[in-house]
This record gives sequence, structure tokens and C-alpha cells, in this order.
Amino acid sequence: MTEQPRILVLNGPNLDILGRRDPAQYGTVTLAEIEAIVHTEAAVHGFEADFRQTNREGELVEWLHEALDDFVGVVINPAAYAHTSVALHDAVEALSVPVVEVHLSNTWKREPFRHVDHVATAATAVIAGAGPDGYRLAVAHVASLQG
Repeated sequence: MTEQPRILVLNGPNLDILGRRDPAQYGTVTLAEIEAIVHTEAAVHGFEADFRQTNREGELVEWLHEALDDFVGVVINPAAYAHTSVALHDAVEALSVPVVEVHLSNTWKREPFRHVDHVATAATAVIAGAGPDGYRLAVAHVASLQG
């Protein structure tokens, strides 16, 4: 029996309170519901998804380092760290696997400080403004790149 390829799905700060935080902007779907979407889509493509969330930047960096050896792709919603973290940019840039950045809202239609995205410049692709479906699309895109 061969082990299923694994994708790493990372979520940054404040995503643990989805469904309660600014529903007008982010909707009412919880992170647990998004996790279920991810596991379902991953299974469709023969992947196992490792789904994680943290409010700490350094922990996201350490988890990205795991993708150097253990994962065939990464989906990341860095949340606010997308706009501030050169460390996340550098960790994503170091990876040889596809990295798809996801944002629930269209950050380019929001405050000007959100128009700078350090992670996007290192990512393979960015999906923004598709809501929770962005995660499903990101997993499918990683699968499409597996050749």
C-alpha cells in the first residue's frame, strides 16, 4: 500500500474566529467548515490534507519548512501576515512545491495597506475573493500541477 501524497493547508491569524469575525466581509462559514471542504476536495484528487491554523507568524514559517520534504504542495491563507511578513515570503520562496495563496475576500478591493502582498510575489498562484470556495479551487490547482 502506497502512502497518499499530502498537501499542507495553512491558515494565519484570526481565521480561528471565522463565522464570528466581521461576517459582512468574511461570511458565516467557520474554519471547521472550510477544513471539511478541503478534506473532501483533497480526497477527490487522491491527497491527504494536513490542515492547520495559528495566530503566530513564526509557527507558519516553521510549518512551511516542513513542506521542503513532506508535502507535494501548499495552500496558505496567511491572512494579515500577507501584507507584513517578509519572513513568510522567504519561506514560500524557498519551496520547490506549488504554493497557492488564498484569501476569502478580494484584498485588492479593500484598504490600501492590503494591496501589498509579500506572499503573493513568491506563490505559484493567488486566489482571492472566492470565499471558502477559494480553498477548494486552490487544492484542485495544486492537483493540476502534479503532472
